Amino acid sequence: MKEKTEMLVKECSDYLNQCNDLNDLNRIKIKYLGKNGLITALLKNLRDLPSEQRPFAGKTVNDAREKIQTLLDEKEGELKKSESGILLEKEWIDVTLPGKNTTRGSLHPITKIIDEIISVFSGLGFEYKEGPEIETDYYCFQALNIPKDHPARDMQDTFYINENIVLRSHTSPVQVRNMEISKPPIRIVNPGRVYRADDDATHSPMFHQIEGLCIDEHISLGDLKGVLEEFAKNIFSKDTKIRFRPSYFPFTEPSVEVDVSCSICKGKGCKICKGTGWIEILGAGIVNPAVLEQSNIDSKKYSGFAFGCGIERIAMIKYGIDDMRILFDNDLRFLRQYK
Repeated sequence: MKEKTEMLVKECSDYLNQCNDLNDLNRIKIKYLGKNGLITALLKNLRDLPSEQRPFAGKTVNDAREKIQTLLDEKEGELKKSESGILLEKEWIDVTLPGKNTTRGSLHPITKIIDEIISVFSGLGFEYKEGPEIETDYYCFQALNIPKDHPARDMQDTFYINENIVLRSHTSPVQVRNMEISKPPIRIVNPGRVYRADDDATHSPMFHQIEGLCIDEHISLGDLKGVLEEFAKNIFSKDTKIRFRPSYFPFTEPSVEVDVSCSICKGKGCKICKGTGWIEILGAGIVNPAVLEQSNIDSKKYSGFAFGCGIERIAMIKYGIDDMRILFDNDLRFLRQYK
């Protein structure tokens, strides 16, 4: 038995000397120490020996198994160390080299304008509010003094989902919803996406609008003008002037169109302002008493002003953009200019 085990140990050692990878090592391990391996077979055959020979034979086989296991462990350590060295040579990294530059994103011009406008009105005591983009006909029109079949609806080319559900054509429904749940004084601004069936160089079927509402006692056009002057000076330049022109909106009375002095020519006249020195930016007015009463606000005690402007229009004026559609093209050459 001793000679047989010594022969197996020597044979295993010879195989290990020729072994070059872990897969070969595993095959050798299975051959000698596996479930059906040579050493395992010797242990199983011990029961066939006379009882007085079994202790010595058993010790001899176990000693051989320990020697083979030691040889296998030593070889496994050598092979793993060798493979690690090969990987290090193939996959080394020079940590002293400068890192690769990565392109960082930036805020979209529309987002930047919205943030600037909110910042200005927050400083004036206005709260930021949001509302749903899919609206009922009631909140989008009827609550704003625009009943069904009213000709004023022709001013807004609305997307109808059904007779009573629309994609909001302005953010005014947010104001109505807040008037229903809040008591004056109310000061809010509400930016968001709006939708109209219109598409050309200065119009888009989806665009962004921001509206403001202020309701309190004794609110007048003078208050509206003061707020909008502060807004224009912060968004454009300190020497920007504004002017009111009479207009009509069903939800305000009186109503005005608001122009700002052209920041390009300083009011002298250029192609941007079409030679007038002024650029229209928004519509505004004193909230119609019928709108207040519809939201259960006492129009004899309270009054207010409201205004609304297109964010894209502000961006086009501020950044000198002549085609609104470029704001939605996601052209990185254009967007990188506003980092």
